[in-house]
Amino acid sequence: MKTIKLVTWNVNGIRASYDKGLNQFVQDASPDILCLQETKAHKEQVEPAKQSLGYEYNYWSSAQRKGYSGVATFLKEKPKKISTGIDNPAYEKEGRIVWTQHEEFDLYNIYFPNGGSGEERHLFKQTFLKELVSHLKFEIKKGKQIIVVGDYNVGYLQHDVHDPVRLSKESGFLPEEREWFQGFLSAGFTDAFRKLHPDKKEMYSWWSYRELARSRNKGWRIDHICITEGLVPHLKSCDIIMEQLGSDHCPVVAVFEF
Repeated sequence: MKTIKLVTWNVNGIRASYDKGLNQFVQDASPDILCLQETKAHKEQVEPAKQSLGYEYNYWSSAQRKGYSGVATFLKEKPKKISTGIDNPAYEKEGRIVWTQHEEFDLYNIYFPNGGSGEERHLFKQTFLKELVSHLKFEIKKGKQIIVVGDYNVGYLQHDVHDPVRLSKESGFLPEEREWFQGFLSAGFTDAFRKLHPDKKEMYSWWSYRELARSRNKGWRIDHICITEGLVPHLKSCDIIMEQLGSDHCPVVAVFEF
């Protein structure tokens, strides 16, 4: 039996979060695979301890623009193959994806675009969502088992946000984004957290820094671990670690047994 503990966390800046909870969390939780989003750094910009977080293998995709976006995947075991794109250079320029291929599955660590700053970014996000699903469907047809983790910047169920009526006009909970998520699931994915906790409410992974949202638990569940059907029997747990500080997001942890 092989156990794999997988963590995804938008750290809102790897350098800022390192001493605010990230380093201690990694030591305590010791995930086999750690996927971080919004690293806001190029690998060479950070000191060696933050580059590796104690992992032998780490793969970064950083935005051309300094201090923006970026994802990094840290692994105890070397993957069979790594990539930082899905056939659209625009996403690599923004440091959106690290795709690692393993014996049991392909893993996509993704920082989905935020469409809230205006029409241009809204359209960029919608294009990204459509192209990602097309890519994933193609990989599934090839027989791949896939895990997609990260900050999706989309909540899709009424109880994924603290105020579904008001927030239905906000990027991240727009009707077309919720519809996209249902289509994504229909393409062959299962939301790991909801599979195990279908009715659990007031479970969120992001809180705005404004209005003391975290202390009042006025949050959104927009950080997800989604898996193809063949991985569902191997899923043993999936939890949102809401008490973990260090970012405006918190980690989501899943455990698999193979």
